[in-house]
Amino acid sequence: MLAVDYVEVRLLNGDVFTLEGRLDEVESKLSDAARSGQSRLAWFTEHGTNSSVGVNPAHVALLKVSEISD
Repeated sequence: MLAVDYVEVRLLNGDVFTLEGRLDEVESKLSDAARSGQSRLAWFTEHGTNSSVGVNPAHVALLKVSEISD
């Protein structure tokens, strides 16, 4: 796994979020939420806003490393 600080999450509806965390961390949180039940959200901090974002793992279409220069 790549050790980077941001991951882009694209949802099935086309929304895109850039989240703080390494790819393996984000994937793990999404997997944990998916195993915990249908209405369970995985919570992250959105890059650039420091807002909390709850992501339904069933709605995730794509995860990729985000190329951001801080």
